[in-house]
Amino acid sequence: MATTKLDEIDRKILAELQADGRMTNVELARRVGISAPPCLRRVRTLEEAGYIRGYHADVDARELGFEVQVFAMVGLQSQAQGDLSAFEAACRSWPLVRECHMLNGEVDFILKCVAPDLSSFQNFLTGELLTTPNVASVKTSLVIRAAKDDPGVPFDVLEDRLSKQA
Repeated sequence: MATTKLDEIDRKILAELQADGRMTNVELARRVGISAPPCLRRVRTLEEAGYIRGYHADVDARELGFEVQVFAMVGLQSQAQGDLSAFEAACRSWPLVRECHMLNGEVDFILKCVAPDLSSFQNFLTGELLTTPNVASVKTSLVIRAAKDDPGVPFDVLEDRLSKQA
């Protein structure tokens, strides 16, 4: 299913579920203006096509005792595909790394990390990240506070773009 094959109802379903993934199918159907059975079929099709990757609770890391959030900018010695894949695999194995993005530019990867305290993050940094094969440099920035943390995509921008194409 390409974006152009998603109709307005599919996009409404995605927008509603992105805002509240816990609503019942009956409530979702009401909000998008269709009956419950076709709504459920559409949701399942969107899941199977990969538009919906999962359903998650948005937990507050600080409330759970993860007081430290850090962005780590990682430079690698080699950007050969095997080396990139090996680094990505290492990132997936580290619980403190919550996101890993490969970048174009001065750094190769940016990692979003959480830790209970600075000592725990420092142990991860010096004991794991910096000792990982192929890691040439790491620069870190401690998050003071988050001004915005919206999940997903801005559906209003998508709808505006699609209306201009029509």
